[in-house]
Amino acid sequence: MIDVAALGRLLGGDVTDLAPMLGGASRETWSFARDGRPLVLRRDPPGAVRGGAMEREAALLRAAAAAGVPVPEVLAASDDPSALGSPWLVMERLYGETIARRILRDEQYADARGRLTGQLGSSLAALHSAAVEVPGLPEDEDVLASMRGLLDAATEPHPALELGLRRLAANRPAPTGRTVVHGDCRLGNVMVDRYGLVGVLDWELAHVGDPAEDLGWLCVRSWRFGGQLPVAGVGTREELLSSYAAAGGREIDLATLAWWEAYGTLRWAVICVQQAAAHLTGAVRSVELATIGRRVCEVELDLLDLVLGPAAIEPDPAAKPVPGPHDRPTAGELLEAVREWLGGVELGGRDAFLARVADRALQTVERELALGPVLAEWHAQRLAGLGMASDDELAAAIRAGETSAQVAEAVRDAVIDKLRVADPTQLRDR
Repeated sequence: MIDVAALGRLLGGDVTDLAPMLGGASRETWSFARDGRPLVLRRDPPGAVRGGAMEREAALLRAAAAAGVPVPEVLAASDDPSALGSPWLVMERLYGETIARRILRDEQYADARGRLTGQLGSSLAALHSAAVEVPGLPEDEDVLASMRGLLDAATEPHPALELGLRRLAANRPAPTGRTVVHGDCRLGNVMVDRYGLVGVLDWELAHVGDPAEDLGWLCVRSWRFGGQLPVAGVGTREELLSSYAAAGGREIDLATLAWWEAYGTLRWAVICVQQAAAHLTGAVRSVELATIGRRVCEVELDLLDLVLGPAAIEPDPAAKPVPGPHDRPTAGELLEAVREWLGGVELGGRDAFLARVADRALQTVERELALGPVLAEWHAQRLAGLGMASDDELAAAIRAGETSAQVAEAVRDAVIDKLRVADPTQLRDR
């Protein structure tokens, strides 16, 4: 919880109406009022993987505002955890919608959807063209080397990510420049009202890098949230590039954008691996982070579609019952009972969101119980056909340069099987 009295002393006013808000998995977000003015507090959760640097983020927000990027006004920030339990930042509260599915589907945002791609392109051009400088901002010297290091640090093998990394290294485009990039500009991190873009939020991943990275990140399939168009589910790549160039951004071609889209997909998969690890190691125990770990295969298939081209998806295998001496209800029936109970509990705010996440986790367990044995058998046969005994061996072979068509096909088939369990809806309409 937040110490209301301490927050009031820090801000020099009367703090009221403090309440948690729905937010991302990386930071806590709270709404409150100081002397009647609506404000927002962002705070690192204890044990956060990427903690601190709130003062640097505050400086970055002020610089972005001066460049013409729509952002909330910053009132105060501190990297000192002593007052509020962890580093914190206070800013004005903007009003609009941040939930992607509402932005993409609600009628009141129909006009905003038509404007959003151009507004995002213009806002990123303003950031990239303004020579923004913030001391201490991280710098990406080599994005693929960074991904290589993060994959090496992972405790589990990911052959699909190894294959994607090798394909990206073999087709790397020329740099487009070097600027401050937002690092996470996408649906979910922008606020929209019925007229369009209200504010660009969540700057904790900002760094110095290639400006095309921000544009490619906007096109990553995960950030379309079911929308059919490639840019945030609402626009075309051509529209994004033209609006970006018209607002003073660099001329970037479609091939370069495609490479950065694939890189962004790889990067998101690695972030999912890291977030799951935060839960598994006990650094931040969270049902949300745990469930994100089973989203890795969804992003792996997106990556393979981009670097190999899409492929036909075979029908699901027939489920085989798992024999055992147990009485009914079966494991699946017990899970169904727990899911029914969860669905009947009246919850609000973030608890309601986490209940939906928990339900998704239980659905994954149900599918693994049903399909797990046959899929494990298939995967063992797949590895044997390659002359390998494990995913560790397969990942090591790809790192060493083995990227034959047979290996690529085996990797893709394994990812599809993982997705049959994690979320089979993601296999539709590819």
